[in-house]
Amino acid sequence: MLKLKNIEKEQFDKFISEHKTKSHFLQSQSWGELCKIKKKLTPYYLGLVNENNEIVAATLILEKKLPLNMCYLYAPRGFVLDYKKRELVKIMTKKIVNFAKSKKAIFIKIDPDIVKTKFNYNNEEIKNEDFEEIFKNLKEAGFKHQGFTKNFETMQPRYTFRIDLEQSLEEIEKHFSKTTKQRIAKSLKLDTEVIIGTQNDLKEFYHLMTLTENRKDFISYNQDYYETLYEIFNGNKNSKATLFLGKVHMNKTIKALEKNLKITNNQISILPIDNLSKSAKAKLNDLTNQKENLIKEIEKYKNYKKEYGNELTLSAHMIIEYGDKAWVLYAGNHNILSETYVNYNTYFEHIKYCKNKGLKIYDQFGTIGDLSKNNPRLGLHEFKKKFGGDYIEFIGEWDYITNYPMYLVFTKLVPIYRNIIKAKSKKELKNEISKTK
Repeated sequence: MLKLKNIEKEQFDKFISEHKTKSHFLQSQSWGELCKIKKKLTPYYLGLVNENNEIVAATLILEKKLPLNMCYLYAPRGFVLDYKKRELVKIMTKKIVNFAKSKKAIFIKIDPDIVKTKFNYNNEEIKNEDFEEIFKNLKEAGFKHQGFTKNFETMQPRYTFRIDLEQSLEEIEKHFSKTTKQRIAKSLKLDTEVIIGTQNDLKEFYHLMTLTENRKDFISYNQDYYETLYEIFNGNKNSKATLFLGKVHMNKTIKALEKNLKITNNQISILPIDNLSKSAKAKLNDLTNQKENLIKEIEKYKNYKKEYGNELTLSAHMIIEYGDKAWVLYAGNHNILSETYVNYNTYFEHIKYCKNKGLKIYDQFGTIGDLSKNNPRLGLHEFKKKFGGDYIEFIGEWDYITNYPMYLVFTKLVPIYRNIIKAKSKKELKNEISKTK
């Protein structure tokens, strides 16, 4: 006889983090506590246990309060169980529905971490052979599929890129696009640096996040949100948040450029002055152009040094580790010196970091399914694609409706209300940012 019960947090987190297929940071105790503090959601850590009190399935449920003493429940990235086991899916659903009714929930939403299909770096399609069976199991359990959305309409991204870290580093690099390899090489040639930051660097991270969000015309969180996330995830032995900071040191970059200039001058000096062959003239022309460009670059970085000082952080990324996976949750970049390609070098460094830690999956956390040329998110997609990960499509969102009339009200009227609140929050955050400038 299986029964649903509240699970002690450490026991819950141990089960979730060690689950072979469905471990996800969005189901972690850390995420639950963050949502409680910063999103005003109530977390429940529920487990389906057998007669020996062993957990056979579990889920973080987040309760969102609604007017009239109602609510809805959300299990981010779905229940943690084997979705191929039809009876287990049915029993877990039934128990959660009973729990939902006790809370006066109008519906339960899940978006399981189940791959529908994926394309590898060669654009070869690899379908999930279990997809149809799992889809049928969820329908038979009473869930209603919310459609195969293409953009960011859902609670979590329905598409992402994932790199298999069980490959060798050489194999991972081999899948990078040609331009990505070139840009990483150029960044290294300019002697840029990527370091792991501390809590003291969150202010700089937030500054870069605001620059990035302003460019893309959206603002998500204030600085306190990121500080709380960092503290919670690093205060739990099963989770970790790591800051990676990509920096330019003007003196080092100028020195690297001056070294290249010296090499170029030496190459010019050994060319014969008289009777140059056609190939020698072409080479001299190329070297002369290189020399002129290097002189301009040196002057540019000297001016940057005068304006910004010797050290400037251009990229700041936050990586979340949980179980055997890592996610690039947030990434902020400066508006200037994009030609140093520090952003590419920063990505490369945290890929190596995750690989060296023995993690199995590196998730770039979100892209689009609509690849039309006029999609404003296409640039983000193309950037992430360059790192050669598998292009993943998830199964999508499912709702179990427990109060149909109120569900219709919520799904039709609440989106309008949410847009008003988002616009207000965005304005407030912009005002807050402008005060700190």
